[in-house]
Amino acid sequence: MERMELPRPSLLRVPDDPVEVDQHFMAMALREAAEAGERGEVPVGVVVVRDQVILARSSNRCEELADPTAHAEMLAITEACAELGEARLSEAVVYCTLEPCFMCTGALLHARVARIVFATRDPKFGACASLAQLPADRRLNHRCPVTEGIYADVAGDLLKAFFAERR
Repeated sequence: MERMELPRPSLLRVPDDPVEVDQHFMAMALREAAEAGERGEVPVGVVVVRDQVILARSSNRCEELADPTAHAEMLAITEACAELGEARLSEAVVYCTLEPCFMCTGALLHARVARIVFATRDPKFGACASLAQLPADRRLNHRCPVTEGIYADVAGDLLKAFFAERR
């Protein structure tokens, strides 16, 4: 996959401004996505953060593991819960380069995440804004805010480049 210039997170400190915090952690998720693309996986990356500490980072591994559930979000949830020794990710923010699908959004809600931040929409499977708005669904026992659009152009370019190489 062609290498593209990605935003760089600060290596010295996490910013104080909330928008810059989102950009900081999304830049890390984009690096995970780019690495997935280089391995031949759909370039999706995730970073799970609580109190500005990274609990987990992951990328898609569906092809590598021959497992359709090995989405970046699912792997990151498992890793973050193991890190905490808990089955819930209360107060955690999940940064995804692509809008989570129904499976991943359901798992994030079961994990009780505090917020979902994603870069670009997924018009075919997205369950946070595109096809459904599960995190805001009042019928569910847990809801959380969603922020979208942080580095949407970069995440979209990664996906477009990946699929263009395969056509």
